[in-house]
Amino acid sequence: MRARRRPRAALTIVACLGDSITAGSPLWDPDPAVRDRIDAPDERSQWCWWAARGRPGLELRNHGVYGERTDEIAARLDSAVRGASSLVVQGGINDVVQGRPVEEAARNLAGMVEQGRRLGLRIALVDVLPWSNGDARSASEIARLNTLIRAVADGLGVPLLPFHDTLVDPARAHRMRDEWTADGDHPSVEGHRLLGERAFRLP
Repeated sequence: MRARRRPRAALTIVACLGDSITAGSPLWDPDPAVRDRIDAPDERSQWCWWAARGRPGLELRNHGVYGERTDEIAARLDSAVRGASSLVVQGGINDVVQGRPVEEAARNLAGMVEQGRRLGLRIALVDVLPWSNGDARSASEIARLNTLIRAVADGLGVPLLPFHDTLVDPARAHRMRDEWTADGDHPSVEGHRLLGERAFRLP
């Protein structure tokens, strides 16, 4: 008599929603048309790729789009979470780059958390990385936005993934360490590895 195979455990599908930090720029993009324009695409240039390694029960789906502000990211939430049971919300740097009020960005992020909750999802929120190519104004705005994001996470009772502190250069508080950034704007492959292995935690 042939032994019955045990059914495979269902994967936990995690929608990773964000901007180019989630997409994997400059070495990767989840959109094949964008990826075709990259000279040497490297799938390891995604924090969600590293987060999935060693976690066989998780399937992390990359819904990052280069250059998007938080309001633009929010507009894609419903389509991104189809079939998912968990959601990671990342964004805010493009609001800072474009001079948008950080209070508005924080409200957009809070709105995504609340929308995800209404859909019955487990949710984690991400803070904003240091911007090595930025100036004093952007550094101040990132610090303000991260304070607001922390307050959103605490107020709504969701985990905050510490991307900023994972890649910050202790000697230069408003920059990523040189080996952890590909271009001063985005993490390097090593930076993504650290985000996926150290900063990523689901409740």
